[in-house]
Amino acid sequence: MYLVKTPRFIQTIFPNFTWNVPTDEKVIYLTFDDGPIPEVTPWVMDVLEEYNAKGTFFCVGENVKRHPEVYKEVIDRGHTVGNHTLSHLNGWTNSHLSYLHDVRHCAHLVDSKLFRPPYGRLKPNQAQFLMRHYDIIMWDVLSGDFDQNLEPNQCFGNVIMKAGPGSIVVFHDSVKAEKNLKFALPKVLAYFSERGFKFEAIKESSANRIKKAS
Repeated sequence: MYLVKTPRFIQTIFPNFTWNVPTDEKVIYLTFDDGPIPEVTPWVMDVLEEYNAKGTFFCVGENVKRHPEVYKEVIDRGHTVGNHTLSHLNGWTNSHLSYLHDVRHCAHLVDSKLFRPPYGRLKPNQAQFLMRHYDIIMWDVLSGDFDQNLEPNQCFGNVIMKAGPGSIVVFHDSVKAEKNLKFALPKVLAYFSERGFKFEAIKESSANRIKKAS
């Protein structure tokens, strides 16, 4: 069970998280979770390039370790990256210390002040600590591309029906999401481009980085 559109009341309960980027301009922020992997991530970047679009890639540290060349390509092609933990941990089912240990290990591999918790799940004490060092980037539109029971056209519809100026939209550059992603992403880019939208990467703020151990 998941919500395609994050309700306003949830956003107001957690006002220190970034759910969207308030703006009147026609800008959408496409984000990609769980990569980088050679099977999908380069394809995503090629499609973005066709529309002069930039994205934000929330990277799992273990995938960065396995595929450093793909991670480097993400940066070299002008996209931004964020920390998505080392091993894609669920904050609700892991202790405070083990979770932060996993985040710190990812920070050795992903140099970014942006953080997105896998599944969007954090305990209050985890969030309190991480907010001192990171911008916690959530979303207001979830494409549902990871849902293998979802038809690709529904994934496309989720985004075009719910996204608007300043929306942060979640896709996944993963094998699990590949079928829905490869159908929906080009159509989303075409749909909004025809309506005058542009696609930008999320910028880091002045938040302090977690200090990396030597």
